[in-house]
Amino acid sequence: MKKKLAALLLPAVVGLLALSQSGCKTLGLEQTEPGFVSLFDGKTLTGWDGLPNHWKVQDGAITGYTEKESPLKGNTFLVWTNGTVANFELRAKYRIIPVNDVGFGNSGIQYRSKVVDAGGFVVGGYQADFEAGKTYSGILYEERGRGILAERGQRTRITEVNGQTKITKVGDLSPSAELQANIKANDWNDYVIVADGNHLNHFINGRMTIDVVDDQPSKAARSGVLALQIHAGPPMLVQFKDIRIKKLP
Repeated sequence: MKKKLAALLLPAVVGLLALSQSGCKTLGLEQTEPGFVSLFDGKTLTGWDGLPNHWKVQDGAITGYTEKESPLKGNTFLVWTNGTVANFELRAKYRIIPVNDVGFGNSGIQYRSKVVDAGGFVVGGYQADFEAGKTYSGILYEERGRGILAERGQRTRITEVNGQTKITKVGDLSPSAELQANIKANDWNDYVIVADGNHLNHFINGRMTIDVVDDQPSKAARSGVLALQIHAGPPMLVQFKDIRIKKLP
């Protein structure tokens, strides 16, 4: 598994091209969503790699889980191993299910990220965040980096001033509480990520949650790995399905 992740640190030039020739006809994506290819076959973790005792396929979905008997000391990730992503639109469904009535759950979709620890499947970079709570779903967070780059409902521009990151709120989208009310608890939600140059957008269930222009050249990532997160903490269970991507020019 370490060899697979180590390979991701080298430039990947064939990942999305290979996907364009994959078995998408069986999913009907060429008719329903032109240009999109599937990243998950609905049956196995082929094309993904992570800690085997925390990831599996259950009920036709990629399932990440922690248990009281096997807690995580830090966040871990299931990494897509067929290439890297740069300019793209990604669509997926997610849900967090309470475990033992704890009600905890925090996860996210990493993109344009870097492998920090191959053995522990740890990555850092842009994250389309979501949770079982009512605060962070839809935000833009930079794992192991600059932290929250846009809260839910914000338009922001990121620059550098005297060597320091400056995040400027330049406008509002919908109120955060209104966007939260559009998110279904313990059920499937649609997440869309659009990364086009330095312009980043997140959508949940058709509503834009953040609009960011990252104008900090020393920090802004233009390409990197794609991964799914399990957050350290109490037992949790998160699921993903219908993961598909379209390469943008």
